[in-house]
Amino acid sequence: MKKTKYLTPYIIAETAYNHQGDINYLSQMIDEIATLKLNAVKFHLLLNLDSYMKKTHPLYQNVKQWMFTEDQWNEIFSQAIKKNLDIVALCDDAESIQFAIRKKKKVSAIELHATSINDFFMLSEVIKFDNQIILGIGGSNINDISYAVDFLRHHGKHDILLMYGFQSYPTNYIDINLSKMYTIRDLFNFPVGYADHTRYDDSNNDIISVAAAIMGFPVLEKHYTLHPGKERIDYHTAVGKKQMSRIRDLMTTALQVYGNGHITLSEPEKAYGNIGPMKKAIVARQNIRKGQKLSLKNLWFKRTPEESTIQQKQFLQLLGSKAKVDIKKDDVIDFSKIEYRFKPLNLEHFTKVKK
Repeated sequence: MKKTKYLTPYIIAETAYNHQGDINYLSQMIDEIATLKLNAVKFHLLLNLDSYMKKTHPLYQNVKQWMFTEDQWNEIFSQAIKKNLDIVALCDDAESIQFAIRKKKKVSAIELHATSINDFFMLSEVIKFDNQIILGIGGSNINDISYAVDFLRHHGKHDILLMYGFQSYPTNYIDINLSKMYTIRDLFNFPVGYADHTRYDDSNNDIISVAAAIMGFPVLEKHYTLHPGKERIDYHTAVGKKQMSRIRDLMTTALQVYGNGHITLSEPEKAYGNIGPMKKAIVARQNIRKGQKLSLKNLWFKRTPEESTIQQKQFLQLLGSKAKVDIKKDDVIDFSKIEYRFKPLNLEHFTKVKK
């Protein structure tokens, strides 16, 4: 992710099995995702079905029809790379991890789904990968996450992203608990992304999708489809081109509003804080004659059209100084008009001001 003045969105469009084994459909998805100028496309890789699930699993026959060969994945990867998309490979079996590793730099990240987060054999394969490792932590407790993180760290892996969020077809947003992302980030000291699974036609979908960005988390994973609402696999939470475009723009705005956390004032803040035009300046409450001392009786605070060089907090230090010239009522007090000798501010001045 490029470093900029502000956090910038990193949006991963997840294709999942929405293609249902139709490589032309997936190719069109890649084209649309690239047109939206998103950052990455995520594919579910599966090469050995029997390594992933039992034959008696109710989805076994369906998943078998949705699988692509290594040659087909090579073709798919090449298209995504030509479109300047990062590739996130969610690997469902050890064989697909091995395949992704052979692609080397062509794959930006390998993700382990929450179903495999504590799978010893999957973890043992993924530690051989040189780029980022993403851990899907939906439905995982702290002990589950700790096991996977400790395993990876023990093997020298530190480029890790924890992907928060779970799919419950679709996810009810009252169950998301986004504030938990802060806790996870602080506990493990790794960046945390948000995988949103809000129903595609929920009126709050856009704002929920960017809610984590408002909190300062710039990575969003979102299911994508060519035909929103059409009953295909994982369609419940998949958005189309128009909605993804809105989410992308909203996320950019959210992160700009979040800012960079620097405590120094921005230029607009400095302008807003100008003494005189904005913050009240110290002025003569009445005419002050040359040689007369400044006091609580002859000074005041007012907004003025001109800027003042004396800060409000220096007020008590001015008391007792003598006017070098005649000062008219409402004139801004500055050092050219008074005989000022620097003196430290005594805390007693706040309670016992000498007039």
